[in-house]
Amino acid sequence: MIEAKNIHKSFGSLHVLKGVNLNIKENEIVTITGASGAGKTTLLQILGTLDNADEGSVTINGIQTNSLSTNKLSEFRNTMIGFVFQFHHLLPEFTALENTMLPYLIKTGNFKEAKSKAIEILSYLNLSDRLEHKPNALSGGEKQRVAVARALINRPKVIFADEPSGSLDSKNKQELHRLLFNIRADFSTTILIVTHDKELTQIADYSLEMADGQFI
Repeated sequence: MIEAKNIHKSFGSLHVLKGVNLNIKENEIVTITGASGAGKTTLLQILGTLDNADEGSVTINGIQTNSLSTNKLSEFRNTMIGFVFQFHHLLPEFTALENTMLPYLIKTGNFKEAKSKAIEILSYLNLSDRLEHKPNALSGGEKQRVAVARALINRPKVIFADEPSGSLDSKNKQELHRLLFNIRADFSTTILIVTHDKELTQIADYSLEMADGQFI
C-alpha cells in the first residue's frame, strides 16, 4: 500500500532524511518512533504528499505520487489519504458536523451527501449528540474524534497520524487506540502513526525506529 524508495530531504545544510526506504502492506497498522529531530514528521509529511522529497519516490496504492501534477496530487490527497494530527486543527467557527463535511464538500460539492455521510461517520464515533457543537464546546477527546471523522469521511485507503494521542489524557488515549484498530477492521484502512506512546507501539502490527534520518 505504501512504498518509499531512497527518500532524501534537506533543509539548507541540515540533511534530515538520508535514503529512507519503507514498505507497508494493506491494512497494516505501523508506528514510527524515535527521538525529536530524527526525521519522523518530515517523512510522514512526504509520504502524505504534504511536502516533496529532494530525491526518491513515494508510491501509494500503486500510484507514484511524485509524478502527479499539482491538481491531480490535490485530488489524490483528498480521496486517498486522511490525516490526524496531535492537535485537532478543527475550524473554530464551524460545528463538529461542518468540520467533518469539509473534505467531502471539496471532493464532490454535494452538500446533502456530505451532511449525510458526516452524520453517519460521527455516529460511528459516538458523537451523534455533538453534531452542532463547535470545538470550544467539545472535550479534548471529542475534538480528536471529530478530527478522525474528518479524516475518514472520504473513505481513504491510508491514514497518516502524527502523535494522535499526544495531547490526550490516559483514558482518551486508550479510547483513541481502540478506535484506530476498529477503523482498520471496519474500513480496511492502512494506518501509519508517528508516536512516542509506548503502549501504541506495543499493540501495532510492528514499529519502526528512526535515528539521524534513517531507520535503525
